[in-house]
Amino acid sequence: MVASGFIRDTFAASRLLSFSSASPFLGLDYSRRLLHQIDNPNAFTWNTLMRACIRRNSPQFSLPLYRLMLGSDSAPDSYTHPIVVHASAVRSSEVEGKLIHAHVVKFGFDSDVYVLNTLINMYSVCGNLTDARLLFDRSPVLDSVSWNSMFSAHVHAGDVKEAFRIFDSMPEQNTIAANSMIALFGKCNLVSDARKLFDGMDARDMVSWTAMISCYEQNELFAEAWELFHRMKKEGVSMDEVVMVSALSACTKLGPSKKGEVIHGLIIKDGLDCYVNPQNALIYMYSIHGNIVAARQLFDSCSFLDQISWNSMISGYLKCGLIGEARALFDAMPLKDAVSWSTMIAGYAQHDQFMETLELFSEMQVGHIKPDETTFVSVISACARLSALEQGKWVHAYIKKNGFAINVFLGTTLIDMYMKCGTLETAMEVFNGMKHRGTSTWNAVILGLAMNGLIKESFEKFEEMKSCGVPPNEITFVGVLGACRHSGLVDEGRQHFNTMKQVHGILPNIKHYGCMVDLLGRAGLLREAEELVESMPMTPDVATWGALLGACKKHGAIDVGERVGKKLIELEPHHDGFHVLLANIYASKGKWDDVMELRGTMRQRGVMKIPGCSMIESDGVIHEFLAGDRTHPDIEKIDKTLEEMTRRLKLEGYHPDTTDVAYDIEEEEKETTLYRHSEKLAIAFGLISTPPPAPIRIMKNLRICGDCHDAAKIISRAFQREIILRDRQRFHHFRQGLCSCTDFW
Repeated sequence: MVASGFIRDTFAASRLLSFSSASPFLGLDYSRRLLHQIDNPNAFTWNTLMRACIRRNSPQFSLPLYRLMLGSDSAPDSYTHPIVVHASAVRSSEVEGKLIHAHVVKFGFDSDVYVLNTLINMYSVCGNLTDARLLFDRSPVLDSVSWNSMFSAHVHAGDVKEAFRIFDSMPEQNTIAANSMIALFGKCNLVSDARKLFDGMDARDMVSWTAMISCYEQNELFAEAWELFHRMKKEGVSMDEVVMVSALSACTKLGPSKKGEVIHGLIIKDGLDCYVNPQNALIYMYSIHGNIVAARQLFDSCSFLDQISWNSMISGYLKCGLIGEARALFDAMPLKDAVSWSTMIAGYAQHDQFMETLELFSEMQVGHIKPDETTFVSVISACARLSALEQGKWVHAYIKKNGFAINVFLGTTLIDMYMKCGTLETAMEVFNGMKHRGTSTWNAVILGLAMNGLIKESFEKFEEMKSCGVPPNEITFVGVLGACRHSGLVDEGRQHFNTMKQVHGILPNIKHYGCMVDLLGRAGLLREAEELVESMPMTPDVATWGALLGACKKHGAIDVGERVGKKLIELEPHHDGFHVLLANIYASKGKWDDVMELRGTMRQRGVMKIPGCSMIESDGVIHEFLAGDRTHPDIEKIDKTLEEMTRRLKLEGYHPDTTDVAYDIEEEEKETTLYRHSEKLAIAFGLISTPPPAPIRIMKNLRICGDCHDAAKIISRAFQREIILRDRQRFHHFRQGLCSCTDFW
């Protein structure tokens, strides 16, 4: 055309430009060059290229073309401004949109309903509902597009009141608008309004049914969602993947049933089984209900797997407790996102595999994957359980450095971690710095202070909680009664136990009864403790009977102890702790035949005593010690430190308490066994690896034994070191020969 001169023909040139701009094989640069070769491009030509820029995802080029058009001899027509206004809306550029609006007025198109509708839409998309509404109210002519644009703007903004007012004023209420209104009602928890509108519709399409089912599902009315889906199916309304996913979600929440399998059959029948969203919903449903085999079969048969598919399958394995299978799938993932890492880390934490939790979090950091709140909570919880204070501090610093908000959930987890690591000052700093505190936050402080022996401060926080208008709950009273239990405050314990129901309307549960039994038993009130167990409105659990058995051991009540011990062994024949406690009661009274018989029973039943394990963190690494352990790389240094500890202990007048050591070994061997308890090995390593004045922090999986408790008090004075030891029951802060528990443990 250039060679023949036809390019000068405006009509022919515009047709060529229309073809080139619409062709996917030719770039927009070619069309722009072609435009510049046309001698007298008209408005149609300019509009064609500007519209093509929007259609081909390059709306940023529309405004420069409009400027060039104004600089030429061509004048914009009634189609020009809607194009550039739409380009501004696509880019959410209100500044550009306002400039075009000024040109609309200048060229006299401000009364054109098509132009006005695009301006209303532009302002709405940019969030300027004031100017959108001003144009709407001043428009001389309003058509269905005008009403729908204004209505959609308020729906998008979530303004249900104004959206409904506009919807109610519409000259013609179409199905699309009604569907949008139902969806908005659902998001705003106005389910009855949504159903009233749904029932009053003259004509419903598939989207109407889907919106109403989703409304029920979003508001946790799962039975209603299923019933409406069933009615939709009965009335022969065609279904798409969206309604199938909503129905599946409702069925999943209703619990295991055949309903989900019915929907699965419909998905296959309607040919929707090749869509990834229904497949993911089915994988989730089967795995959440424990049918992990069906979930895996679906996963393996999927022709297309997205990130949600992999994450759902991993989550399913974790839900079923199949940690190894979940990790194998995680390692096989072609691409892991933050959800993948968070799911796997949370899975380890939920199944008490805390070392693996921290190891995987370290791998996540190496991969430069940004963690989310769920990840932080899992990792901090693992640090709390392992007393890994240094790693917990690092995570806290990372949270602050990267600007994550310390909300109630995250703040409470941090408080719990610092309390369980014995760092009370930092825990209270987090608590005092929180803008919003939930009941769980106060509970973490009350329980933490009590566990660390600060009983008075724990009670003060309980009173402060009530004065702040935060109602205590069942967990709060577990903390309060625990504070009484840890300090032997029998009268206060009775008082709080009684006020639970009388003042706060909280019925005591089995944990509260367990606290009271332990409190009474520790105080030597064994008859009252046993009577309380017998009067419980629920069947006593093994923890409650175990508290009574422990009290019998402490006070040498062999008759009660033997009766309770035998009852416990009947209830839990494979529980090692109850066998050991009863054996110790027999041993304390010299009833060695009974001890031998009980240990024979343990061997017959295959009951193995859980070995005591003490853990200590050094340079961010958790070191574990078992009794008599010689596997540590620094065992020679530990042995030398143990010798020095033994020397200083003897100088301080320490005599090993061999009461609870096996009766069938010599006294000298008993002493040697005591000196190599896991607590003492961990303390020795702490003296080597933790420079003063930092405290030596140790966590033990069982209760600390009496001999190690006495030894730790003397070591804290002899070596001038603070030792913080957390056992299964509480904290022991050893300073200058004293313990925070005041020997009441």
